[in-house]
Amino acid sequence: MQTHFFEDLVVIELASVLAGPSVGMFFAELGASVIKIENKANGGDITRQWKLEKEDANSSLSAYYRSVNWGKKQLFLDLKQEKDKSKLYELVKSADLLVSNFKPSSARKLGIAYEDLKTLNPALIFAQLTAFGMENERLGFDVVLQAEAGFMYMNGEIKGDPVKMPVALIDLLAAHQLKEGILLALLRREKTGQGSFIHVSLLEAAIASLANQATNWLIARHIPQRMGSQHPNIAPYGDIFYTKEGKAIVLAVGTNRQFYALCELLNCRELSSDKAFKTNDLRVKNRDLLKKKLEVFFQQYTFHDLMPEIHKAGIPAGQIRNMQEVFEQDLSQQMLLKFKDGSTCVKSVAFQIRT
Repeated sequence: MQTHFFEDLVVIELASVLAGPSVGMFFAELGASVIKIENKANGGDITRQWKLEKEDANSSLSAYYRSVNWGKKQLFLDLKQEKDKSKLYELVKSADLLVSNFKPSSARKLGIAYEDLKTLNPALIFAQLTAFGMENERLGFDVVLQAEAGFMYMNGEIKGDPVKMPVALIDLLAAHQLKEGILLALLRREKTGQGSFIHVSLLEAAIASLANQATNWLIARHIPQRMGSQHPNIAPYGDIFYTKEGKAIVLAVGTNRQFYALCELLNCRELSSDKAFKTNDLRVKNRDLLKKKLEVFFQQYTFHDLMPEIHKAGIPAGQIRNMQEVFEQDLSQQMLLKFKDGSTCVKSVAFQIRT
């Protein structure tokens, strides 16, 4: 894949934590020169300090920080000091893109808002992230947005507590939205020479990603409830089954053909002809009974005997892997980036472009 699409692009990153830095890393991976401005008055990006117990307490870089800061040049400035702010202004004059997650009022107070910087560089693309919008400066880390956007309410086991996703999902969704806006702004600038202001709020990015769960409410007035990994519209989809030796498999059976093929493979053809399970609507209605019946048949097979046959039969299913097992896959190894000290992180660019 081409990795130098943006080799002439200069990006200034005035952002910390995850959403903004992941945008910066996207451009770094594709060849841009990314300058990450960190606050020298408080030790820089807070995620430098977000370490696991297993990590080296003396290192200035946490695993979390490394996850979204590959390929950047770090520059420590105190933007409350005029000398340091002047250095930023000089960089802005020749920059193409600036990514910021400063609160709008703080940016105006410091003289680094879009209105200030576009006078230095009218072609500058200024990409702004907020939590709840330009007019609401309420703080919002990812878990807060997962709560406010309905994700936590929907996520968790039946009758259990709300649960957040184990990655900062809303930050990543907002980063993707911002990248899309930036790419459109770059295209527009190619045609007009004009810069742009782009704004993405985490809340809007989260709401835009509610997909069918949103329309289940908007059209059917159904409030999605916690149901583990199961699907409100399909069964058996998201149901987890254990093989003879205790390996976990999740099913994603979306069609009648796939269900009939599963019953044939497990040697339980009587389930495919049972009036309670003949159609998807009936399987959704009787999902608990269906799961109990299928569990018995899964436990008759070992994982290594069953999984290849499931794939061969065209039945969507997956092994539930821990992180070590994830990176035992060949494709996972192709998704790694190396730092100069030999440590690794995962690429943010997952697409391939060929001519």
